[in-house]
This record gives sequence, C-alpha cells and structure tokens, in this order.
Amino acid sequence: MDITLFSAVYAIHLVSVILVALYGVHRLVLLRLWVGLRRREQPPAAELPDSLPLVTVQLPLYNEEAVASRLLAAVGELSWPKACLEIQVLDDSTDGTRSAVDEGVARLQAAGFDACVLRRSTRDGFKAGALAEGLEKARGSFVAIFDADFIPPTDFLLQTMPRFSSSEVGMVQARWGFLNDRDSLVTGVQALTLSSHFDIEHGTRYASGRFFNFNGTAGVWRKEAIVGAGGWTADTLTEDLDLSYRAQMVGWRLVYHGACVAPSELPPTLTDFIAQQERWTKGSVQTAVKTLPTLLRSPLAWRVKVEASFHLLGGLGWLAGALATVTLWPALMVHGTRASALAWIPGVAALSGSCGAIVFYYTVYALMERRSRHLLRYVPMLPLVCIGVAPFLALSAMEGLFTRHGVFHRTPKYGELKTGGQRRKGLADGATFGRALVAFALVAVTAPPLLFVLDTLAFYAVPLAMAVPAGYMLTGAILARESGVGRGASE
Repeated sequence: MDITLFSAVYAIHLVSVILVALYGVHRLVLLRLWVGLRRREQPPAAELPDSLPLVTVQLPLYNEEAVASRLLAAVGELSWPKACLEIQVLDDSTDGTRSAVDEGVARLQAAGFDACVLRRSTRDGFKAGALAEGLEKARGSFVAIFDADFIPPTDFLLQTMPRFSSSEVGMVQARWGFLNDRDSLVTGVQALTLSSHFDIEHGTRYASGRFFNFNGTAGVWRKEAIVGAGGWTADTLTEDLDLSYRAQMVGWRLVYHGACVAPSELPPTLTDFIAQQERWTKGSVQTAVKTLPTLLRSPLAWRVKVEASFHLLGGLGWLAGALATVTLWPALMVHGTRASALAWIPGVAALSGSCGAIVFYYTVYALMERRSRHLLRYVPMLPLVCIGVAPFLALSAMEGLFTRHGVFHRTPKYGELKTGGQRRKGLADGATFGRALVAFALVAVTAPPLLFVLDTLAFYAVPLAMAVPAGYMLTGAILARESGVGRGASE
C-alpha cells in the first residue's frame, strides 16, 4: 500500500482518537463541576399544597406479559388520594399482555381507582403516538409516566410533586434504581454507566443551569409543558429527549430529583443491550439534527449550547471509537516513516480518553455506591465493552444523521425469569450470531497490531493495541453464547 494512503488512514485514525480523547476530557469537566456542586447546601424541598392536583399515571405497554401485572400492582400502591389519581394503561400489545392488563385494571377498578385501558388499532408513532393519544384523554394537570420494567415506590408522587412549587417547572425526573445490577457483567456495566448518567450528568447539568433530559420513564410532566412544547412527536426514536429539549428551549425548567429512586430492570443480555443502545444512539443524533441548529442560534448562554452539543452528539463518539479501532493497523504502519514523529499522538490520545472515562465512572462507585466488588469487576471491563459494541452503534449514529423516524424496537423485559436459558429463548437468531461473527472478524483484523508494536518497540500504542482485540473477543464470546452456540440440547 502506498505510503500516501497509509498517511491518509493515519489521519483518520488520529482524528478519531482525538475525538475519543475529547469525550474523556468532557467527562472530567463534568466531574469537576459535580464535585464543586456537591459542596453546595441543598435548599429544602417545598411542601405539598393543601389541595392536591389530579395526576394522570400513564403506563405505555407493548407485549410486556412478564412484567405488566407487577407494574399495575405497584401503581395501585402509590400514596396519593384515589380521587386525585387517574391511571391510563396505553396498551398496544398483541400477545398475552392484553389479558394481564385487563385483569390488573379490573383489580384497580375494584379497589376504587379511576383506571382504564386505551388500545389503538395500529402502533402509529410507537410509544410517542400512544402517549400523545393518552394525553388527549388525560384529565390530570400532571402526567406521571412509567415503563413496564419499573416499580414505582409508594411515595413516588409524594417525593416528586412538591418540586412543582414553581410554575416554571415543567418536569421532574427521578433516578433509576436497578433490580438486577449484580446478575452479570452485562448488567453490572450498564448499572455503572447509568449511575454516572444520573448521579453526575443529570445532577451536574440540572444544578448548573444546563439542559438535561427526561429519560422516558420515572418522571412527572406538567401537562401544560408538554402541550406548550409541541407535544409528543415520533420523528425521532428518542421522543423523551426531543420533548425535553423543545420544552427547555421555550422556557420550561426541568428538575432532577435524585433522592427519589424508582427500581427498574436492566436488559440482562448483550443482545438486548445493543438493541436498546442502537435506538438511543440513533434517536439522540436525530434529535441533534432536529434541535441543535435552532438551539445554537438562540440567545442561550454559551455553556448551555456547548453542553447541549456534547450531549446530543454523544452518539458520534461510537463512530469515532469504531474508526479508531479498525484503522489502528494501517495507522501504525507509519512507524518508521516520515510521519513517525507524530506516531505517538494516537496512543496518548486514546489513553487519555480512556483514563478520563474510567475516572468518571470510578467516581460513581467510589463516592456514591461504595461497592468495592463492583469497582474491581466492572470499571476495568467498561472500555472493553465499549470497544466491542462501538461498530454496531456507529451504524446507528450514521443512520441518525441521515434518516428520520425509524422502527421503535422494544427492549424485552423478563421480570421473574431468572435463568439464562429462559432469557435466551427469543435471542437465538441470525442477528445475534451475525454480530458475534462480526466481532470475531474484527479480532482477526485488530490483533496483528499488538505483534507489530512489540516488534517495533512502539510502546505508546500497547494499551490500545491490547484493548481493541480484547474488547472484540469479549463481545464475540458473549454474543456467541447468547445466540446458542455451544449450548447443549438439554438447555
């Protein structure tokens, strides 16, 4: 290959790892802000008014047979006067969920609740369409939303509703808790990233006056804010993120209440996790394309615009990460050429980005969770998992740049199904096995650089050269197992 082509690939690699490093630096900036904000004395929460408002609880469901009954039972335990509570089950299901919903709603009605089931003939707009249709019929001035895999605590409304004491507050988001974070490496890594998302990202963005977002569940909206921001729309796959930014851009203030925790179920398999992240990645980039131009032209403070750009374009980090890994081998070939004086930059940049991210996530468990086993087990594995899933999410980021809408693929919920065999019954498909093959192929592509750096003593690239094939090997092994490869017939 001509050295000019090598240099071009090296340039792509260099830009990619610098973007990854920039992501790590951004993590550290958020962490520094968070540390400073923690020292501030928090104002006391406002009290509930004497006359409690009517709250509509919306439960959007689609084929959630394993968890629907559990959710309905939890909503029936909410500490809020029945006369001030309306329960809407927005059920688009086509399976046994319908029976579970009908039985659960009948029990709520028998207990004196104003509960109903709203069903549509088509899934137009997916979750956003269901929420919009339910909102048209909602009688409450406030709307609480829970996905099927959540178990709202009994005092959820007692904790969140006082935060609406100001008429400027349009939404209150609670923190997610995790029912199965200790089950596996996959759920442990997810809990690590989501904990930092809530504890540091949400907490810092909210407390510092930057934009943050509703997470689609475990939150309460003022109905007036939804309508005033243009309502639920389905032109992105992240209708929650889209509405959050539109609401803040027209002047509504969103509140994060991390002390209120709603337990939830994490996707227990890597297949489910990748599918969920593909939707979130594509949707966030779609939201960036839709809202960033208007936001950047607005008179908002520069710190708001900069943070919004990092937030909404974060999905492009997967694209940068994927490019950095697949261009590593040809990029290293510049070692010993005229470009070798710059050859150390990618290795240092990649290490800087990884270290910044690790410090960011380490802080969550070191200062917040205080669980040493999680620190030792999950923090070191985080870069490997991120490397392994990057190529799949990079494609979603690219789709988000050039396409609107898309199919909303639900994340499967398993409820009380504890065994791996039960969870994998619906996963042994071609897509999972195909992803495993892609990961193993990338191992073959990215393993030779390690031999090259050892042979040429290019030690600046050793960490990256070791981590990349290890990440793909880990991902391929997990996906192969989930697809059924190597399982006995008895399972």
